[in-house]
Amino acid sequence: MKKLLLTLVAAAAGIIAEAAYDKTEATLDGSAIYPGTTHSYVVAVPAGIAPGDTCALYIGLDGELCSASAHIDSLTQAGLMPPTVCVFLQPGVVRDADGEVVRYNRSNEFDAIDGRFASFLETELLPAVKAVVGKRAVITDDPQQRMIMGLSSSGIAAFVAAWNRPDLFGKVYSGCGTFVPMRGGNELQALVRKSEPRDIRLFIQDGYDDCWNPIFGSWYEANTMLGTALDFAGYDCTFDWGEGVHSVRRSNEIFADMMTTLWSRPLAPAQTGNGMLKEILTDDRVWKSDASAPIAITDSVVEAVYSDSSLVAVADACGNWLNQYIIDKATGERRYGQRFYYLHSYTPTRLTVSGMAFDSKGNLWTVTDAGVQICDQNGRVRAILMLSLIHI
Repeated sequence: MKKLLLTLVAAAAGIIAEAAYDKTEATLDGSAIYPGTTHSYVVAVPAGIAPGDTCALYIGLDGELCSASAHIDSLTQAGLMPPTVCVFLQPGVVRDADGEVVRYNRSNEFDAIDGRFASFLETELLPAVKAVVGKRAVITDDPQQRMIMGLSSSGIAAFVAAWNRPDLFGKVYSGCGTFVPMRGGNELQALVRKSEPRDIRLFIQDGYDDCWNPIFGSWYEANTMLGTALDFAGYDCTFDWGEGVHSVRRSNEIFADMMTTLWSRPLAPAQTGNGMLKEILTDDRVWKSDASAPIAITDSVVEAVYSDSSLVAVADACGNWLNQYIIDKATGERRYGQRFYYLHSYTPTRLTVSGMAFDSKGNLWTVTDAGVQICDQNGRVRAILMLSLIHI
């Protein structure tokens, strides 16, 4: 009898947890960003809110993991989280005329470090979600009240979505993320160290024995390298390293505590350890008035001449390099050209270079579609600024 009673209580609790949300299953077709794909997703709206109330947003990738809606409901009832609209998204698939899956798009969507997935979330998924939600709730535009979560490939996807678009997501949980040489994930630790800090708060988890596929390296090692980069860059980040392999087990164990941590206090803005960024940016993330930055960069400039006319930097049509030539001051002839300045990119395609200028210290500022990249006199990128802060 006691065992039966416990079973009935557990079942009732499950019904109550489900009843806390109005859940709608939906599909999204006709993507312009991922042509031919169909994405299925579930929208969960808190059942007890008044129509038109503003809610936070939680996006869970790979569907609903870690009993997320039940935990979020409990945390909301305890006053530890605001009422939250939850979206549980599956990666896209492409089907043939018979309905059979001919392409699984998960790695293409989740493991890439470019901005496609964030654009998909902003321009395709979220408008569809808002249509489903209708007048039952208003999803906040405040990125600090928006969170994205994922595990493995969806773990890196959650990080990259917020990294590329901190104006969309201010909180991230990544478990066992694939920050490995798969689709550029191994580049992120370098980009974090060099880039202007984003206003995002993070919780990252992995196990010591996480090496899902050694062809791509050690997942745990890659996660800790990203972790040390985030520490260097001054991010508000919590790490959970411990026993475990590439699995959801630890995320299941810590989910409620992780959510409590991410929602427990306001964001602490990052204080980067990057000396060049410190020289350039104020605490408000604008150029300091005494910074030796170029004042005017125009779209028509594809080369830059050093202040004493001793050398010139020129965009290379063959790749993500800039050539440097020494200028003969007597004749003006350009000599000894070499690929000299190496630029970072989020994709294997060629960067778009739309402007260049030297500052008074000899650093080369280059406007690219991966940000404004600042190279030292040895041709190495030392700092990267987000384009949104640059007035061209």
